[in-house]
Amino acid sequence: MGSINRILIIGATGYIGRHVAKASVALGHPTYLLVRDSPASAKPERAKLLDSFKASGANILNGSLEDHASLVEAVKKVDVVISTVGGEQTANQLNIIQAIKEVGTIKRFLPSEFGNDVDNVHAVEPAKSAFEQKVKIRRAIEAAGIPYTYVASNFFAGYFLPTLSQAGLTAPPREKVVIFGDGNAKAVFVKEEDIATYAIRAVDDPRTLNKTLYLRPAANTLSFNELVALWEKKIGKTLEKVYVPEEQVLKIIEETPFPGNIIIAITHSVFVKGDQTNFEIGANGVEGSQLYPDVKYTTVDEYLNPFV
Repeated sequence: MGSINRILIIGATGYIGRHVAKASVALGHPTYLLVRDSPASAKPERAKLLDSFKASGANILNGSLEDHASLVEAVKKVDVVISTVGGEQTANQLNIIQAIKEVGTIKRFLPSEFGNDVDNVHAVEPAKSAFEQKVKIRRAIEAAGIPYTYVASNFFAGYFLPTLSQAGLTAPPREKVVIFGDGNAKAVFVKEEDIATYAIRAVDDPRTLNKTLYLRPAANTLSFNELVALWEKKIGKTLEKVYVPEEQVLKIIEETPFPGNIIIAITHSVFVKGDQTNFEIGANGVEGSQLYPDVKYTTVDEYLNPFV
């Protein structure tokens, strides 16, 4: 094993990015964070987060995806680039690809994925277009000959488990639960800190080079019906179940304004179409919990305990 890889994270103040940045530092990588220069007073929470990163030893670099010179300078400092930018910035990752090509020394690029495997989805609009943007980035990376790993981490546990994916709730349901489809399609729920740990473990692993890293931990791969049954067992109560057939789900997507409709379209892809688990992991993929059995991931069962 050579020297430890230096990592640049773009989007480190975002939802998943902050976890990836923490994991990079925790696992001993010299860590660089490319962030927009903005006065601390503008976003006090962001300023506090950046201060905590600095205190942990991360290097803060000012720049943006739109500032080519700053991007190139940042890329020159590292071996691995990880993008965790949000959906509105997906297309701008072409600028990262351009900078990586120009610098020519990057050993691995992890674009902003962290969800469904976008090459294996049956999504409707507006999720379809969002996934297609990510597919375009994948093809551009491959065409440029940049070494990559795509992280198909499936659902963020923190988005879906605290309410069991119930609109308008702030805690898991105690009376009634709405289930899209028949509730039998299996989905995967992974805690954000665990996603970050698996991603950082993969950056210098030859087994993940030019592959998709899937996260499908056995204990966290559950159908909606199994998830509800687990919750019912914990609270000692049977919930009223309302099943919403696919035609009705599609109608709800059509009638819901953006951005609410994209969330529903993604849940349709996962809970109705089964897009997280309806295919086998092929030769171009590897599964994280099998590659790194020493990572003690949080199970869905454990995750739900504090909500009881």
